[in-house]
Amino acid sequence: MKTLALIVAAGSGTRTGLDYPKQYLQINGDTLLARSIDKFLSHPSIDGVQVIINPNDQDLYQKSVGDRSLFPWVSGGATRQASVLNGLRAIDGHNPDYVLIHDAARPFVSHSVIDRCLEALATSDAVLPVVPMIDTLKTIDGQSVTGTLDRNRIKAAQTPQCFVYSAIRQAHERFADQSVTDDITLAELADIAIQWVDGDPDNFKITTAEDISAMTRSDLTDIRTGLGFDVHAFESGRPLWLGGVEIPHDRGLKGHSDADVALHALTDALLGAIGDGDIGTHFPPSDDQWKGASSDQFLEHAASLIAERGGKIGNIDLTIICESPRIGPYRHAIKEKISEILQLDVDRISVKGTTTEKLGFTGRKEGIAAQAIATVRLPE
Repeated sequence: MKTLALIVAAGSGTRTGLDYPKQYLQINGDTLLARSIDKFLSHPSIDGVQVIINPNDQDLYQKSVGDRSLFPWVSGGATRQASVLNGLRAIDGHNPDYVLIHDAARPFVSHSVIDRCLEALATSDAVLPVVPMIDTLKTIDGQSVTGTLDRNRIKAAQTPQCFVYSAIRQAHERFADQSVTDDITLAELADIAIQWVDGDPDNFKITTAEDISAMTRSDLTDIRTGLGFDVHAFESGRPLWLGGVEIPHDRGLKGHSDADVALHALTDALLGAIGDGDIGTHFPPSDDQWKGASSDQFLEHAASLIAERGGKIGNIDLTIICESPRIGPYRHAIKEKISEILQLDVDRISVKGTTTEKLGFTGRKEGIAAQAIATVRLPE
């Protein structure tokens, strides 16, 4: 009996708040899609894997899957239902007996769940992994609570949803004009008998920004620390930017960009924590596109690299070293600005000002130095 896995990865994932589809979010070096694929490729009873993607995401897809042995990708449709039908049609030439349809955004599916589904498929045309409802469920009408449901008779559906191939293919073709949210619903419309098996609470679907936050919080056991240090000389005729805040002063700082020494040090600290070079590696001063650039772009880029790895910034500690201007009056504004750039709580940000007791170039008021330490949490 030939069993194929169909992985649906054509969605945009807008509810996560990411600026790219969620299936390409990295966890510990692998994307959600790659982790989902690997669960099926490594299962001894799965004979092949077909992935359905948005053709606009080809580059992200190829980077994600590398040299994994997969069927050529298939273009998705306007809806999940249309995408699955495209996939079912594409695998027809492989003559499958069974097909397991799985969402790429469930990267933690286990071999145990797949085993239970395959065992049940031996006697059923459709199999659904489910998990029990924990909360008490209420019915409502407007603002009124109207009743309580028996949660012992209600289950939450997961994927892979598993079928005899010919049965689900016919259901998809027959009800292509219907709008449904999962493949089991089509089986219901086609009067296909469905058996349920135990799913797994860890096999949850990543849908919202809160899901990503919960996922990363539970898996961020690799604690990293990065150190950043930067120096800029004063220069007349330029505004003075420190920590993303323009500060009144008789001189600004000399540099290719806006020369925000505080944000430069902080950017280097974040890059150092993930071992990804320094600010000059990513934004070389020889590149004219960064001439006069606002340094918040550099800090945002460093934060995005951490997010792409499934990481989270724990806290930052920034020290600005100069005789003038005084940092105290602007410390809160700098903290607020950094909080805005990094989307980090203000209470995780420390900003301090100090002097060198009139020693050295800062003591002679020739420039400003800054040093930063950042703690970053990554998946193992």
